[in-house]
Amino acid sequence: QVQLVESGGGLVQAGGSLRLSCAASGRTFSTYAMAWFRQAPGKERDFVAFIGGSGGIVYADSVKGRFTISRDNAKNTVYLQMNSLKPEDTAVYYCAASPRGAARTAASYDYWGQGTQVTVSS
Repeated sequence: QVQLVESGGGLVQAGGSLRLSCAASGRTFSTYAMAWFRQAPGKERDFVAFIGGSGGIVYADSVKGRFTISRDNAKNTVYLQMNSLKPEDTAVYYCAASPRGAARTAASYDYWGQGTQVTVSS
């Protein structure tokens, strides 16, 4: 069982930055694929970025060049650095983990955090 706890969300003006963190329990964190998803009100949960256990990284086109995903296996933590934020980035951001390979689909992930709200004002 893996428990995930996100932090770092908040209110920021357009063009600003935030860094989200996701702390994971468990001794096999380094082998897990980790991902960030987001869900805006009335919309589906969308893929943002993933980082595989071997370090491979993929971003959604909508955040490429603005967001950076990284992981610190010594701290069992994955990060999402978000720069040049836009109002359309407003959503609840979720951290997810999978013991299998990384993927863009939410159904591929077994463990989820509770989410952290990111609000970008115009």
